Amino acid sequence: MILNSGLIYSIFPSGVPAPAYFGALFLVLVAAYLLGSINSAIIVSRLLYGEDVRTKGSGNAGMTNMLRNYGGRAAALTAVGDVLKTAVAVFLAGAVFGFSYVGGVSLGEYCYVAGLFAVLGHIFPIYYKFRGGKGVLVTAATALILSPVCFAILLVIFFLIIRISKFMSLGSVSVAFLYPIVLTGYFGMFSLKTPGLITLSAVILAIIIVVCHRENLRRISLGTENKLSFGKKKETNDDKGE
Repeated sequence: MILNSGLIYSIFPSGVPAPAYFGALFLVLVAAYLLGSINSAIIVSRLLYGEDVRTKGSGNAGMTNMLRNYGGRAAALTAVGDVLKTAVAVFLAGAVFGFSYVGGVSLGEYCYVAGLFAVLGHIFPIYYKFRGGKGVLVTAATALILSPVCFAILLVIFFLIIRISKFMSLGSVSVAFLYPIVLTGYFGMFSLKTPGLITLSAVILAIIIVVCHRENLRRISLGTENKLSFGKKKETNDDKGE
């Protein structure tokens, strides 16, 4: 059991006053959004290459565009940064309101909501004129922390889709769509009803990922979507990745 009882319940053992409760929730979610707005792709591209990744390839500030334009090291640094900021956002919510892990999955509803707000910050970063990434890695990090078994299942599916199709976007959309289903099914294995905010957060995350990849899906249907290639490559106008 990890932080099953949040800090706020320790401060107010006989009951949390509504102003304190909702005030703490507001601060946690604002912090999650601001943390999510720290865009690792933009930071890494500016510091290491003197460029803004949003001017390259797809124009998207995400790991895939970093991989396409700057190679594996840049993509790895971007991934580390995105996972770390998500972890801080989710753990902050867990520290305040509790994680409540049961059977390897968190029942801490506000942890999932914090992950959602981190994704919103990543996609619409306040520090970078609201032009960020597509939120896949931040969503994945949220799933890893709060539902690691579900994450492992979806990761296998993701790599199978990538292996077969070579489309990163197709893999991302597929596992995002499956996340609420797998999560609900996993709760059902323990005869638990999935808490409403957890279901809602997972569904909203799935919708966001699908919407953010709508152009990729259109290009896949037209046969014009570029397939994933590893390593640094020259920029082209058709590099439309995450």
